Amino acid sequence: MGRFRLLDILRGFAILGTLGTNIWIFATLGDFSSFRSMTSNWWDSADTIIMTVFSFFTNGKFLSLLTILFGAGLEMKRRKLERTKGLWPWLYIWSAALLFIDGLIHFILVFEYDILMSYAVAAVIVALLVNRKKMIIKWVVGICVAIHVLGVSLGSVVFYFLLRDQEFITEYEQIMTDTANLYMHGSWFEQIQMRLLDFLTLRGEAIMVIPMNIILFFLGIMLVRSGIFVMDEEGGRKRKKFLRYGLLLGIPLNALIFVPGGMFDISVRYLFSPVLAIGYIGLFAIFLEKREDSFLLARFEEVGKVALSCYILQNIVCSFLFYGWGFGLSNYFNGINTLMLWLFVCIVMFLFANVWLRFFNLGPVEYAWRALGNLPFREK
Repeated sequence: MGRFRLLDILRGFAILGTLGTNIWIFATLGDFSSFRSMTSNWWDSADTIIMTVFSFFTNGKFLSLLTILFGAGLEMKRRKLERTKGLWPWLYIWSAALLFIDGLIHFILVFEYDILMSYAVAAVIVALLVNRKKMIIKWVVGICVAIHVLGVSLGSVVFYFLLRDQEFITEYEQIMTDTANLYMHGSWFEQIQMRLLDFLTLRGEAIMVIPMNIILFFLGIMLVRSGIFVMDEEGGRKRKKFLRYGLLLGIPLNALIFVPGGMFDISVRYLFSPVLAIGYIGLFAIFLEKREDSFLLARFEEVGKVALSCYILQNIVCSFLFYGWGFGLSNYFNGINTLMLWLFVCIVMFLFANVWLRFFNLGPVEYAWRALGNLPFREK
């Protein structure tokens, strides 16, 4: 099976969209209270309006989309490896172990909100289950749904009441201030030390979303098997359904982020975002059908072909731009400036992907990942 162009375009879109969430973390030096105030409303200033509206389109949506696409990639890898006896699932599990190591290095050296480690764990679980009987898979997915929904629901209730505890807010804001001071005035080595000392705390979200990752991986697998990424008439009909239901359900559910008080913040990110992500799949598919020669889609496609390299590179670039040991641009933080820097980093990624692919077929991280992944399985 060859590459699906739509998959590459969506992957590039998801990588840069994920940056649309992470850019605020970099810009505020990890001080979440500075852009999502726990004591005021989102309409209180131009900055909070910009950030909340932007969050409606990005926060959780592109992470969900990227997770679905990772599952689609797993299915395509399975089909390829099963044609070579004995390689599935062991080569893939070895590749997932390397991805975990890659994510660990990325977490320690660059960005404490790395997603690769969580993906690697979910990938191993799904790889061991994907060829099991449908009933077993349904049970596993059902258990993951129950765990995830229950966890998000309880988390939302706890978060809602914590936001009304002044003692918690004061303590939380002090932690955020200390974090911001570290990233503005501390050295790179001090930041590494912080990530290592607070490893389990900082990895809390990555662990929490493993059930969601498993669910979305299987959704990506199902989409590949259904033919939704094939640019034919049947695939087109299915994509239109995704567009219709994804947007009709996803927009009002994700609009709950505008409800003051923070009650729905967790639910929007972890429960409702995948619905709108499904709508994004249909939306970009229609763009591709109508404008196959689109300049912008071609740029997203190039980023998608070197997605892992761009994911790591964009976080390195943002570290240099915003942290005190770099250019320290967080000193000039506001909503408009942050959006402009997001566009700047997107352009840098477009240029990197375009120039790199003129000379190489794989991104630098992808090349190392493939070389090391195949190493134990080469014929002697």
